[in-house]
Amino acid sequence: MPSATPEVFAASGLTNLGNTCFMNSILQCLSHTRLLLEFCINGDYKADVNRANSCMKGALISAYAKLMESISRGSELVSPNEFKSQIARFANRFVGYSQHDAEEFLIYLLEGLHEDLNRTDRETMKRSNSFDSSDLDHLSPSVQALELWNRYTERENSKIVDIFMGCVRSSLTCTNCGNTNHSFEPFLDLSLPIPLTSAQVDLEECLKLFALEETLDGDEMPMCSVCNNRQKFKKTLKIQKFPQILILHLKRFRMDHDRWTKLSTFVNCPIAAFDLTKFSADENAAAAVYDLYAVSNHSGSPSSGHYTATAKNPYTMEWNCFNDSRVSSISRSRVCSADAYILFYEISETTCSRL
Repeated sequence: MPSATPEVFAASGLTNLGNTCFMNSILQCLSHTRLLLEFCINGDYKADVNRANSCMKGALISAYAKLMESISRGSELVSPNEFKSQIARFANRFVGYSQHDAEEFLIYLLEGLHEDLNRTDRETMKRSNSFDSSDLDHLSPSVQALELWNRYTERENSKIVDIFMGCVRSSLTCTNCGNTNHSFEPFLDLSLPIPLTSAQVDLEECLKLFALEETLDGDEMPMCSVCNNRQKFKKTLKIQKFPQILILHLKRFRMDHDRWTKLSTFVNCPIAAFDLTKFSADENAAAAVYDLYAVSNHSGSPSSGHYTATAKNPYTMEWNCFNDSRVSSISRSRVCSADAYILFYEISETTCSRL
């Protein structure tokens, strides 16, 4: 089988099959995800195909791996037609040639690849409780998180989970008695609100807004198990498990008076050594430092936009811009723009994935 090395991995353009720029943008970002790329083109995925439980019986991951092999060879132009046929079989909303949201496509693709690669057998999936924490309230948050993650990976266990899956801790504290309950939610990406304060913000400000303490009052007041009554609660979000690949989705689109509008705020995205340790749920956790390696960009309006990608070659470290079939080099200083929509960060070699 071919190996992904600096000598053979090169930039390839992708044919636009008809309004498929959203798909091409995401495929270019994922093709530059070294952990997933090498897993596919070296053939390692074949040992993990779950033909018993997957509705696709391995057809999606096989088509994806074949596409990654073609891209990695540096062909002048590659057609994703066969892959598109398989993703449309998995999620019929992608049948035809309508424009779609790139983030929506990304999540469907990762979920489809996960299903094809899930190492869990059918019987284990039936008996697993996944993220049910009702019997763990007596444990510390960190122990709860560890136990829940172990339960989760008994049921959902694939290379996609290994690479992309993180976990958020949501904490609800009663303002009357001080009782705190914790819940945990796995994620493939984090959707970040964009502050409306100015035309330019730092990415860290988006994360701070995501993690900002929220008051649950009025009709939102939960029932307190200690007070035995509905009470005002404080809600906080923190990252319990940092994934190897952290995908950050900027919430540029919103509904305003029955129509979609787009925020064109320039979000300043750190390219190297982005330290997210302050957002960790574990105060004693090691540093969580990430490097940017790919961006899915959206230009234009919500109704008539266009997707492109910028990505860093995982071997030469050179940046390229991918506009469907067109590939061009781009300077590091131009990687971040007001069109940035989905950011792909890889954990720094000095840190590691953990719970």
